[in-house]
Amino acid sequence: MELLKELYGIHSPSGNEKAMKKFIRRYVRRHIPGTSMGTDNTGNLYITKGLSDTYPCIVAHLDQVQRRHSRDFEAIETEDIIFGYSPQNRRREGLGADDKNGIWIALKCLEKFECLKVAFFVSEETGCVGSGNADMDFFEDTRFVIEPDRRGYGDLITEISYTSLCSHEFLKDIGFEAFGYKEENGLMTDVLELKENGLKVSCINLSCGYYEPHTDNEFTVKKDLLNCLGLIEHIIENCVSVYPHEDTGGYDGFYSRIDAEVELWDILGSSPELSMEELYHLYRSSFPRLKEEDFERIYNEYHEFNDEEESWKDTSWKKAGNTRRLWL
Repeated sequence: MELLKELYGIHSPSGNEKAMKKFIRRYVRRHIPGTSMGTDNTGNLYITKGLSDTYPCIVAHLDQVQRRHSRDFEAIETEDIIFGYSPQNRRREGLGADDKNGIWIALKCLEKFECLKVAFFVSEETGCVGSGNADMDFFEDTRFVIEPDRRGYGDLITEISYTSLCSHEFLKDIGFEAFGYKEENGLMTDVLELKENGLKVSCINLSCGYYEPHTDNEFTVKKDLLNCLGLIEHIIENCVSVYPHEDTGGYDGFYSRIDAEVELWDILGSSPELSMEELYHLYRSSFPRLKEEDFERIYNEYHEFNDEEESWKDTSWKKAGNTRRLWL
């Protein structure tokens, strides 16, 4: 985990990813021979290893949401998890595991495999700026594209905002069930931008072991991260064909909005202490088509519903208690 903890120690807020790019370039030059690197006008970093007619491809983003990073920040590793901490301030601080876990996976695969393409995008957290302006020629000779940029464990994202990301043939061949993954719908991220920009091969987004993203309580479960790496290595080793795919469904704003509201209700259910301002700040980049007033409406509707439900429960219990007393 030493490389991973080094990545956690590099603060890379959106719009200021220079230190992370510098570290990656230096690491690749020192540890991964046979690679070529380049950038584009947006600041994205592209890496190709080996010579092949077609390449597996991994993408990740360089930026993190957390703006706070103390000088004495440490990545604390226990037997099971890694979390960020400032000893001087005696407080937890975010790792930026979203998406430094993805960066780590990409670098480990570059070390292991003879032929691979990797793209690192800037400013994903502020609306997928990097991937929205990606050099799509880089992906012309790819077999498929994998992004490890999903919280938790076991989610294999095959659809975002009713945009299909991959073919049935690809899903059949990758053997994801053996690694405990299941198909899910996801949120806005780089592979959706690539698909909307004309990516012609299958792509997926995978859970890679980080939890409570976008907060100072963020942590990584090591076994979940390693399981994601294992699945990606399995895919690279066994899927040696090109897996073409083009979405024909298109974006349906109405149903996508409903999908976003369901996701936000789930988020509020797991973090009921969030204020409306915190909800908007932490998740506006994940739902770029929702305005601030949409967040406010969803927040209020959630709490109104739950307040009514609690009131109903209280009334029901009181009625039940009165009935019992009358019976006695």
